[in-house]
Order: sequence, then structure tokens, then C-alpha cells
Amino acid sequence: MAQYTPPLRDMQFVLHELFDVTAEFKHIPAYAEFDADTVNAVLEEGGKFASEVLFPLNISGDAEGCSLDKATHEVTPPKGFKEAYAKYVEGGWPALSCDPEYGGQGLPHTVNQCFYEMLNSANQAWTMYPGLSHGAYECLHAHGTPEQKQLYLTKLTSGEWTGTMCLTEPHCGTDLGMLRTKAEPQADGTYKITGQKIFISAGEHNMVENIVHLVLARLPDAPVGSKGISLFIVPKFKINADGSLGERNPIHCGAIEHKMGIHGNSTCQMILDEAVGTLVGQPHKGLNAMFVMMNAARLGVGNQSLGLTEVAYQNAVAYAKDRIQMRSLSGVKAPDKAADPIIVHPDVRKMLLTARAYAEGARALAVHTALQLDKEIHHPDADVRAEASDELALLTPIIKAFITDNAWLATSHCMQVYGGHGYIHEWGMEQYVRDARINMIYEGTNTVQSLDLLGRKILADNGKKLKKIGKRIAEFVEEEGISEEMQEFINPLADLGDKVTKLTTEIGMKAFGNPDEVGAAAVDYLRVVGHLVFAYMFARMAKIALAKKDSGDPFYAAKLATSRFYFAKLLPETASLIRTCRAGLSSLQVDEALF
Repeated sequence: MAQYTPPLRDMQFVLHELFDVTAEFKHIPAYAEFDADTVNAVLEEGGKFASEVLFPLNISGDAEGCSLDKATHEVTPPKGFKEAYAKYVEGGWPALSCDPEYGGQGLPHTVNQCFYEMLNSANQAWTMYPGLSHGAYECLHAHGTPEQKQLYLTKLTSGEWTGTMCLTEPHCGTDLGMLRTKAEPQADGTYKITGQKIFISAGEHNMVENIVHLVLARLPDAPVGSKGISLFIVPKFKINADGSLGERNPIHCGAIEHKMGIHGNSTCQMILDEAVGTLVGQPHKGLNAMFVMMNAARLGVGNQSLGLTEVAYQNAVAYAKDRIQMRSLSGVKAPDKAADPIIVHPDVRKMLLTARAYAEGARALAVHTALQLDKEIHHPDADVRAEASDELALLTPIIKAFITDNAWLATSHCMQVYGGHGYIHEWGMEQYVRDARINMIYEGTNTVQSLDLLGRKILADNGKKLKKIGKRIAEFVEEEGISEEMQEFINPLADLGDKVTKLTTEIGMKAFGNPDEVGAAAVDYLRVVGHLVFAYMFARMAKIALAKKDSGDPFYAAKLATSRFYFAKLLPETASLIRTCRAGLSSLQVDEALF
């Protein structure tokens, strides 16, 4: 039935041929010793863990889900999840990209990105248990006190403990300035925190001995709104002075959300009843500190959807080669069979190539973005760190929204390839669709990401960050513009680059007159910019494939075919998107009484 093969060959192409990451690592002292063989060996072993340990638990975990003991408030994940986590810890995987000072292996985030893509393909619901720990780790690494780092980071790094982020509440959704959870200072420097949090992924489970909750709450003197939010560490079990676990902290799971997908992950309603916590960072500055974790989560959700797109494609193409239905319009292709394999039909190929293109484009963008994260954190040159930080800020909402939008489309196409079998649970395809749809909503809806991109990341600095990427694209266009065989890629890339510049200026001018113009254009605008970035990636990949087309390796022929399909069939979507962006606000100004 369902199957998964780690896409190691394409990962190696992106890492070593497209971005030459080991050459980039030579300029970062922390990573200077990592070579291609080491990177490949790590990912090969990671792929085995994903495909052999996690993937077999995916469909069964979805069917079983999590269970809550209402008397003890303990949550039990699906069968096999706890044992798989023990193997994950035993293999040292939690420590892969963590700081050696706290027991980490110190590998680049770029490598961890590829590892987590495979985990997400194999079993997204399971992967969310350790996945959120990385965000908690990054937040405390950036904002924790030395004592907090020593106490919590060592346990998060080893995988002995996991982490969560407790942000939203029933009444506030994305608008965290409305949250009501209270934190009362105590004489010993701790705080007693009371409130309710919802949609907390991996909020409660029995896979580890302690869970580190990062909780947003208000101090008694907090200003109104988002400027009055503080961040606290609230462990499931209190921690004694010697580091051993003490009594149960009064934070517990009140209920498990019954979701359309990711059933194997415990999405919890968390109740805090004077739970003891410690302050992270400065009072009333909690949202700034938590943004480290939130941005990591947004990149992580994009990676989840990349994983789903890849595994859905693999299964759909295998099915399409095996399933026979009707004959090809251009004549019989399998005369020894009662009908032709459905892969001969043009629309089936279109659906398959759409999924493959969105997977390969997302992989290139995700690895590029992870490389910027490595530079931002560890590069010795302050200017390089600043440039990487700007690019990371711009690309984060694109990673989250564009890749998840594409995954929803791609997984739906892959389910369609199966026909009636596609919506039968045992084949696995409808699960990918359900999981993919959730990714468009959580960690900030894709509309919120679009507003962030257009409003905060582009218009707020007069397009400074976007112009930097535009300049790089223009330089590539100029370099390759004389190549006859690159024209099919360079011409549409150059054309879209010009159109994005004009469109951005036009929306900015409209927004001066009415800021709602940003809201009217933002979602379509993000897709346009997402396509611009993908087109740049595919043009670069096509250049490499063209140079090696006579190598005899079918990989390059396939890469060139995917690039051509993307430019011919997917990129033209930008024409209609630009038109709807320019249509602006006027058609949306409908009297509320008419709804």
C-alpha cells in the first residue's frame, strides 16, 4: 500500500550542486569541518529512521489517535509512538543541530532541515512531538538566563524532555494582545500562573518524563495589548534544586481537540491553576522572545507541507504506473494489458508533475532558507549576519504560506490520481490531504503570513529586503541572458521580476490612501512573490541540468523536465494573480447587511 523512499538524490543535488553548502560552511568556523560525505551519511541514516521506524506508524497512528485519562489528565499517544521516540533519542537525533555546550552535535541547521523533511514525510503527527522542542530550545538559547539554559537546554538537547509553546486562548486566536492568562509574582522570584491555553500541540503525553511549556501571560502591572505580554517557563513537573523532578506542577490537559488531521499528535487544551513558572527575558517583552519560537514554527510548518507533498507524490506516481484504466487518446501504449496505465493520460501527468514541481521547488527554497539561518546565527561577519537576517525575515512568511498552499493543491491532486481509492483511509492519501489543510491555518493563518510579508516585510521598509533579492535575480538574468538554451527560463523570470517591482509600487501607493488596500491584495501578492522565488530556484536548477544533460544520468533529464513544466504550467498563474491584486479593494466594499 503506502510507501516512502527518502529523496536523498534530490537532497544531495540541492545541497551540493545547487548551493554548494560545504563551501558556504567553510566560512562559518562552527561548521568548517563538515564535508559532503558527512552530510550525506547523516541524512542516509536519518532517512532509514524516517522510513523504517516512523512511516509504518503513520496510518495506524492516524486511525488510533490520542487518548486522555480525564481522572489523571494523562495523554497516551498512538501505539508505537513512545517506542519510536525512545529510538529517536537513542540515535542522538534530538541533538543534531544543537549547541555542543549543552550536549548538542553542532551540525548545521541546513542538515537538520533535510532530516526533518524526511520525518514529516514519514509521520507528521509524530514529528510534532520533538519538532516543537527545537523552537523551545532556540527561544531559551536566545533569551534564557545562564541558569535556565543549563537546566533546560541540556534536557531538550538530549531529548529527555520535550517543549511546547502555549500562546493562544479561546477568545483571542492570532490576536495575542487579547490574552488574559495572569502571572502573579512570588517572594521567591517565581510566578504563579493562571489561565487557559488552547491548540497546544504535544501539550501532554507520556513519551518523556517532563515537558517544558513556554507560556505567555500578563503581570499585574502589564500595559494593555501586545506590549503587556511576558514569557514564562512552566514545567510539567517542578524541578528540585539538585535537578531532580519534584511534584506535579498544576498545569494539565483539560481536553484533546478532535481535529480533521494530525490525529496522532495531542493537540491540547491546557489549564493552569497557579502553576509555578519563571520569567524568560524582560517583563512585558515576552512576545519578542516568543517570536524566535514562532518563526521557527512557521519554517517548520512549511517543512511539514514539503514532507507531505513529497510522500503524496511518491505514492501517486507509483499508483499511476500500476493502475490501468482506458486507452491513451493517441493510441494503445500497453497492448499486453486490458488497458493502459493511467500515467499515459495527460491530466494525470499534469497532476503528478504539479506535485513534483512543488516538492522540488519547496526543497530548494527550504534549504536556501536554512542556510540563511546558519549564517544569521554563526557567520563571523556582522554584515553577512545582517543580510541573512533580512532575507530570512522576508522568506519566512513565504515558506509558511506558499509551501502550505501548494501542498494542499498537490496532495489533493495526488488523491485525485487514485480515483475512488483516494478517499479510502487504508491507501493513506486522504490523510495527507487532511493534514495538509491544517498546515495552512496553524502557526498564523496564511492570510496573516501574507499581511506580514506585504505590510511588515516589504512596505514597511520601502521594499529594501525585496530589492536585495530582486537584485540577485537581475544579476542572474544578466549572466544567463546570452545563453540560448536558457531563454525559456530567463525570459519569464525577468518578466516576472519587473512585474513584481511595478505591482509592489502600485499597491504601496494605494495603501497611502487606504491601508485596507494591503489586506485586499496581500494573499494574491504573496503567491506572486512565492512564484518569483520558485522561478529563480528552478532557473538555477535548470542551468545545472542543462550543463549535465549529456551525462547519461536520468536525474538531470528529470530535473530539466520538471523545470520546464513549472515554467509552462505553474508560473503563468501569476498573470491572473497580478490582475486580482490590481483589482484592489473596491469590489470588496459590500455593505455588511448584504452578506
